[in-house]
Amino acid sequence: MLMLTAIVVALFTGSGEIDISLDQVHAPKTAANFLAYVRRGAFTDGRFFRTVLTRPDNQPRNRVKIDVIQADNRPGFTSGPPVAFEATSTTGLLHRDGTVSMARDNALKTATTNFFICIGDQPSLDDGGRRSADHRGFAAFGQVVRGMDVVRAIHDAPHAKQALTPPIVIRRAVIRE
Repeated sequence: MLMLTAIVVALFTGSGEIDISLDQVHAPKTAANFLAYVRRGAFTDGRFFRTVLTRPDNQPRNRVKIDVIQADNRPGFTSGPPVAFEATSTTGLLHRDGTVSMARDNALKTATTNFFICIGDQPSLDDGGRRSADHRGFAAFGQVVRGMDVVRAIHDAPHAKQALTPPIVIRRAVIRE
């Protein structure tokens, strides 16, 4: 019998460590995309740059409020082509507390390196949810298995509007073997 071992990626940030378990079974393309970027060093010296809070002053133009933190690759990194979109209605992975998902533009198949982590359950980010203009949601692919206290600290860090001030640096991103 084939045993699948979950791959865990550790993010060492200026606020502490976050361990993310990738779901290669239910979201194989999205998990592989993220893993490839970790291997290429995209997130070492990357940063959490955005905090989105359900406070009205943080999301004044959004009718549907969410709680997430968002990260991107290191400055100067060139991303590859966008990953195929894996909808939550297909994968069964929902945006719950600690879910890790790919950020995208207003069109499908635009996600490359930017990702976000949910604070609390965020069903409006699932397929059919009202947060994205096309109501297709975002591609969930992992779960924080250690470090939600760090995620919450980043979420509550100083910010101006949605920009973390200063951004929280991801010092290293490594695969745990």
